[in-house]
Amino acid sequence: MNALALEGSALVGRNLRRIRHAPAITVMTQTMPIVFLLFFGYVLGGALAVPGAEYRSFLVPGLLVATAAGGLMTGMFQAAQDTHRGVMDRFLTLPVSRAAVPLGQAVADLLVCAVGTVPMVLVGLAMGWRVEGTALEALGAFGLLLLFRFATTWAGILLGRVSESEEAAGQLGSATFMLPLLSNAYIPTDGMPGWLRTLAEWNPISAVATAVRALFGNAPVPTGAAWPVAHPVAGSLLWSLGLLAVLVPLAVRRYARR
Repeated sequence: MNALALEGSALVGRNLRRIRHAPAITVMTQTMPIVFLLFFGYVLGGALAVPGAEYRSFLVPGLLVATAAGGLMTGMFQAAQDTHRGVMDRFLTLPVSRAAVPLGQAVADLLVCAVGTVPMVLVGLAMGWRVEGTALEALGAFGLLLLFRFATTWAGILLGRVSESEEAAGQLGSATFMLPLLSNAYIPTDGMPGWLRTLAEWNPISAVATAVRALFGNAPVPTGAAWPVAHPVAGSLLWSLGLLAVLVPLAVRRYARR
């Protein structure tokens, strides 16, 4: 275990240096939510009504969760790069734990996401968003965000490792942009058709967004929703921990294969 921690720390440093020298994807994934916040908040906000909440207060937590879900894209792209440029083959020749390689990437991505959340929060505060819950509840909300980011990054790592090429991973990663749109990250699900509402509420993003809003005190838990949204904190934990329980062993096993 100590060896895994030491090797993982070294690989965290390696991934942070790689991000520093190739910041384009990080800048894109961190700045796009701010652009969306400004667009939805100022351009569309006046035309959108949210029961029991002011729209910007509803929107900011949803965009924080959408940013956390971006771990799927960044994890996929970085893993595909290492796989198809032969980096993984070099790692497999070294006497290091196979788990340390994907773990280093996932932890480095988590640190970048934690730092990148700060500008988003500051912009939200400047727009009038406020944390209405207690400090402990707010910490719980940020904890759920980081846990969800960690889970989605492992999903991306696995998909990037099995991708046929960097281009295929990039195209699939771009398609993940649709996932927050099929959730309650931007708008409530109450007005959706029945089948679409069910699909959106079983999207993990919806459970996490509802939990974060409730913990921040920005919007009440909707009534008549699917179980993960009706019990958002429990639903968020089950989604995140369940994804990690399935994806971590699969990703490690895949990394151990040439």
